[in-house]
Amino acid sequence: MIGAVQDALLAALKIPDYDRDVVLDLHDDAARIVPTGRSERYTRIEIFLFSGRSLEAKKALYSAVVANLSALGVPANEIKTVLIEVPPDNWGLRGGLPASEIDLGFKVDV
Repeated sequence: MIGAVQDALLAALKIPDYDRDVVLDLHDDAARIVPTGRSERYTRIEIFLFSGRSLEAKKALYSAVVANLSALGVPANEIKTVLIEVPPDNWGLRGGLPASEIDLGFKVDV
């Protein structure tokens, strides 16, 4: 699953391969409530990202996530992708600098 999400990020948002920060949290049935009509395969993907991506890039990301997870056996209608967009000023990186002041090595406005 981690690779499937990373591959979707690479393809849709055009981030470089070295930009890796994917976490997999698993919860047993007692630790979550799934939407009515969904199964234990229901999967929510939350992605924190710099704000500034186009709607087209977001749509491409949603499609890539569904395609990649479906290939792993997760039904397409049981996948929810939530984007949490954070302004670059609100990311402290590389020794405590705001991301807005750093050359990230890739474009955010795709």
